[in-house]
Amino acid sequence: MSATYGPTSPEQIPGSTQQQLRDRYLVDDLFVAGAVRVVATHYDRVVAVGAVPTDAPLALEPVPEIRSERFLDHREIGIVNIGAAGTVVADGERHAMANGACLYLGRGVGEVTFESDDAAHPARFYGFSAPAHTTYPTALVEPGQGTVRELGDPLTSNRRTLNQYIHENGVRSCQVVMGVTQLHPGSMWNTMPAHTHDRRTEFYVYFDLAEDARVVHLMGEPSETRHVLIGDGGLVLSPSWSIHSGVGTSNYSFVWAMAGENQSFDDMDGVAIVDMR
Repeated sequence: MSATYGPTSPEQIPGSTQQQLRDRYLVDDLFVAGAVRVVATHYDRVVAVGAVPTDAPLALEPVPEIRSERFLDHREIGIVNIGAAGTVVADGERHAMANGACLYLGRGVGEVTFESDDAAHPARFYGFSAPAHTTYPTALVEPGQGTVRELGDPLTSNRRTLNQYIHENGVRSCQVVMGVTQLHPGSMWNTMPAHTHDRRTEFYVYFDLAEDARVVHLMGEPSETRHVLIGDGGLVLSPSWSIHSGVGTSNYSFVWAMAGENQSFDDMDGVAIVDMR
């Protein structure tokens, strides 16, 4: 399955219904047992991939939107496992991935397949891919082995551990920046005060959520915010002009990934809470 999400502008937000917001910015069926799903977007030409192998390996195939013989002919991809243990095989080399591990595959890697250690408890591989102008080596980062930043405070309900995996001072890439944030028990807020990235796109995938839990994700321009309720495995697309923040009904984790003008993690335009509407 592949789908394409076209560009949108801030002017489309005020008159949008909740269903229109969900249709434009939320992908809630990226992870389907026994399938690979691909979402191509016009936001910095980012392509998102969800793969849930069960009793047989799944291959990462090219989609018509990228016009190439192989998926990574002129692209790179960061992959995070948000499910049970599994393996990514890239050109014959096996990379065992526990929950929360991150794998970078550079331009020119040919055959890529996904496997689960246990079909009854499958891995869930999330891939974030962007165009690449050169090749960087394959790199696997185990959970918690990247650059770790402790952020927030229990008093403001946003104590969280941020793991930077693919970034300018970590695993090298052309433009993909990627990591995992885990909220501590008792904390529900992420990325508040909020910010925008005028120079790049950011996608969030929320996980470690119970079936009956949700994240209220805030989006839109700071002066015209909206919200979308997201369950486990939901992918939200955040254009450069949109804030991306949220509060959950319990603590949770999320994969954040960016592509665009630069790789500086701290290149963001902060918004004071009192200035948001």
